[in-house]
Amino acid sequence: MSVALMWEARAVGGRGAELLEWARARTGELAREPVRSELLRAPQDRVLVITWWEGQYGDELPELPEPDAGLITRAVHRWRFESLGPAGD
Repeated sequence: MSVALMWEARAVGGRGAELLEWARARTGELAREPVRSELLRAPQDRVLVITWWEGQYGDELPELPEPDAGLITRAVHRWRFESLGPAGD
């Protein structure tokens, strides 16, 4: 089974690039390497990181930490999903 972890944060205005680089660096520092990872950005200085892992839904998996409070406008949002396979199948 495959599990996807999603991590989303919103930077303080004008600090989106800094949050993006912070997330990129922390993804490279996880306790182990995910099967796949993707870094995305959106308007309003939002950053999304998705990591994919082999394992079960309830397994303990490495997650990105909270950035310093001065870099973000609110607590990080986190979601966990289990893969059901390709959408067309």
